[in-house]
Amino acid sequence: MDSEDATPRRDATAPNHTTGTGDSPVSPAARTVLSGADIERVLTRIAHEIIEANKGTQDLLLLGIPRRGFPLAQRLAARIATTVDGLDPASIVGQLDITMYRDDLRHGTSRTPAPTLLPPGGIDGKTVVLVDDVLYSGRTIRAALDALADIGRPRIVRLAVLVDRGHRELPIRADHVGKNLPTATSEKVRVRVGEVDALDGVPVNDVVIEAGA
Repeated sequence: MDSEDATPRRDATAPNHTTGTGDSPVSPAARTVLSGADIERVLTRIAHEIIEANKGTQDLLLLGIPRRGFPLAQRLAARIATTVDGLDPASIVGQLDITMYRDDLRHGTSRTPAPTLLPPGGIDGKTVVLVDDVLYSGRTIRAALDALADIGRPRIVRLAVLVDRGHRELPIRADHVGKNLPTATSEKVRVRVGEVDALDGVPVNDVVIEAGA
């Protein structure tokens, strides 16, 4: 949710090991705002918006921000690839880890870096779409832009998020938004994706809001 770095780079076709049971359990009182089916419909719409904005798939690259931005980017790439015969989704998707670029490191925030994965062609001259689950303060995206600047020079950078919950602290705006979700700062927005999150061993896909204390 305003996430994580740039560690070692390797090919984006490397296997995705971001599986597990996710974070702390969701409160039973949490309110579901997007179901798994809703998420699929939203991603389909965003995929079409990305293609339209880019006028096709030429020089297009999706970079997901760990943890949940990466599987969302993979799902978007799979949808985009269905529009072009012979397009391999793995050739247009990667992961951008931003842990060491976060501005809260000096406060002792503990985060485990994830690998930055780039397709062989890199990002120079490409249209890069950053993909994240929740846009909140904007500080994660600022860190992502710094990380991008250290690994190459894209032609255009755009932003796609599943949820925009407001409360921006920096002048950052998403180009593609699944759902605008007005929230109180005390509330917690939890995105769960089956590639990362499971409940009793069963993959979970939804977006919920938990009330603040």
